[in-house]
Amino acid sequence: MKLENNKIIVIPDSFKGTLTSVEICNAMKNKIKELIPDCRVLTIPIADGGEGTASCFLYALKNSRKVEMIASGPFGEPVSCFYTRYQNTAIIEMAQTAGLLLVENHLNPCKATTYGVGEMIAHAIRNGCTEIIIGLGGSCTNDAGVGCARALGVDFFDKTGTVFTPTADTLDQIHSFDLAKANQLLNRCCVTAMCDIDNPMYGSNGAAYVFAPQKGADEACVKLLDDNLKALSSVIITCLDRDVSTLPGAGSAGAMGAGIVAFLGGQLKSGIDTILDFIHFDEELADTDLIFTGEGKIDHQSLNGKAVIGIAKRARVEKVPVIAVVGAIGEGAMGAYELGVNAIFSINTTATDYEIARHHSKENLEITMNNIIKTLLV
Repeated sequence: MKLENNKIIVIPDSFKGTLTSVEICNAMKNKIKELIPDCRVLTIPIADGGEGTASCFLYALKNSRKVEMIASGPFGEPVSCFYTRYQNTAIIEMAQTAGLLLVENHLNPCKATTYGVGEMIAHAIRNGCTEIIIGLGGSCTNDAGVGCARALGVDFFDKTGTVFTPTADTLDQIHSFDLAKANQLLNRCCVTAMCDIDNPMYGSNGAAYVFAPQKGADEACVKLLDDNLKALSSVIITCLDRDVSTLPGAGSAGAMGAGIVAFLGGQLKSGIDTILDFIHFDEELADTDLIFTGEGKIDHQSLNGKAVIGIAKRARVEKVPVIAVVGAIGEGAMGAYELGVNAIFSINTTATDYEIARHHSKENLEITMNNIIKTLLV
């Protein structure tokens, strides 16, 4: 294969549990530069909105910087966190203050709050940011973002007219709310949430029934959480004359997706599209010869707008070939060829159990990249 413009884009998602997207970027770039020394390699690590999202933006965006702060954790405890600032944009990862990794063996979705996420947003706005990108993923919460909203100034009233700070188990006590103070703070700010699931706010396919069990909810708790989300949805309809419960992604991150729209006036957008638009990916494609992307496992679920397919669809428009280097190839993966992927390679060259193979991921990735590039150079 001839590289007419001598430019390759490396833009992988992480291999969950083995390699971060930054590590994959570095390994791929090093192997490309080793075999094609004069090649221009643009590296863009991808994250789905969960852990590592802010770091990926920090790595990918020149002149971005890390803004460190202390905010409230899932149960109000102080936690160290950071967001990435690029010009007037703040990229905030909700998992840093409301993430599963913070609670370890103390899972309690009834009481876990997104208050710290709101504190991070407020900090960014008060320091001059006019655009907020929030990564929704890896949360331990199910409060529909009311904690975040409260930190931004939303007043929630119970039936007696008393202001209180709701948690997931008290959402049904919300009688009304007032957005005035939050609207004033967010007046000149655009809020976008990175969201890669289509689940509604409540119901059998909603936030509580699908995701709360992995956050520590038993059967009775799941029902309580779901009932409370339904009750909150009714209050939102009454106060805003708008139903956000069925928006695709409303149920993401413990129904934080619904809260972003209702209380912050934000929008929900595909994670990969958010990233690609922000880095002006379409413009970069103009003089690109080849793209390397990848993820831990490519299968039928990957075809629903995940990173690899989101990249491939745009690359196909510009006729740029896409090679997906993945940890594993699952059922339905061949459908990727119809959506813009030109070739798929697994880094696992032998039938090895995952618990063994995961410790050799870096060397297997390097071997696979070596074989692919040498083939391209023939």
